[in-house]
Amino acid sequence: MLVLTLTADLSGVTNLRPDDTEDNPFYYMLKVQCTSCREVHEKTVGISRFDEREMSNSRGESNFVWKCKNCSRESSAMIRAAPKPYTQCSPPKKQNILEFECRGCEFKEFSAEGNWLAEGLESGTKFSEIDLTDEWFEYDEKAGEEVTIKDIKWEIRRG
Repeated sequence: MLVLTLTADLSGVTNLRPDDTEDNPFYYMLKVQCTSCREVHEKTVGISRFDEREMSNSRGESNFVWKCKNCSRESSAMIRAAPKPYTQCSPPKKQNILEFECRGCEFKEFSAEGNWLAEGLESGTKFSEIDLTDEWFEYDEKAGEEVTIKDIKWEIRRG
């Protein structure tokens, strides 16, 4: 099992999570590596927990099915559960966001493309369309203060 972790400095917001529903699926953008020949695919791939892809030889379905261009081996991955929200804490601590069950491949790098959601820490203000490809700054009208997400660090590790 692989785990996607996040460490981030949240100021004034909490419950940071991808905007990920069945009607509006979030695609986790990842670098994938074949565990057979160790070749890393040159492009990032997208995986959604709502996708169901057929595996060859009637081995069922998976969220992600990939055939290595180098050795032609088929591999697959499943997202084990809905993403866990990242909660504000001081100092920032590494928290598990998502778990993957991989067969024949590993994810090496995560790119936070797509829309994220958060809530005001004290105000409960809903923030949407947060872009985490860089630091994020906004103003919380109810709280009367600036809110930020910065020092964002993603890691994929064995669970």
